[in-house]
Amino acid sequence: MESAAVIEILRSAVPRAAYEVGHNVDMPTIYVPAGSLVATCGALRDHPMLQFNVLVEVTAADYLPRDPRFEVVYHLLSVPKRQRLRLKVRVGANGSVPTVQSIWRGAGWPEREVWDMFGIVFDNHGDLRRLLMPEDWEGHPARKDYPVQIRKAAQTYEPLEVTEAEFRANIERDRLKRH
Repeated sequence: MESAAVIEILRSAVPRAAYEVGHNVDMPTIYVPAGSLVATCGALRDHPMLQFNVLVEVTAADYLPRDPRFEVVYHLLSVPKRQRLRLKVRVGANGSVPTVQSIWRGAGWPEREVWDMFGIVFDNHGDLRRLLMPEDWEGHPARKDYPVQIRKAAQTYEPLEVTEAEFRANIERDRLKRH
């Protein structure tokens, strides 16, 4: 199904939203306004001609110095229709996007990753905290204006050394536990 066909179906389900066809090479792509994101995702999941029942991933792209600066990208999958779709939402430097956890419960973690790496806030998320970076980390490393000249001492560890006899004993012990 092409982007234009998806937009036609969505226009009847979410009449006030202004959709745009996005450039694509691999799957249909549409731009969705942030204010219509949750309603659009609900229609994409529930409409019988679409049935996008799986949220594959949520990510973002930083287009500094362009305004709006960011695009939040959702990859969707319709298992019954064997179709894929990419949704994109444009977000300003200090803008936010509503969470889609009410549509796909699994959206919480990838939204946290996007917040952690890009600093894009997901309204009504409820648990926006660091996921990939340490809690005391300052900034969002996937932003194009993030300073990458950080000096940190290398961490080295001693390699784990196990003798052949210890290795065989561990294997035997594990085998006995399983039976």
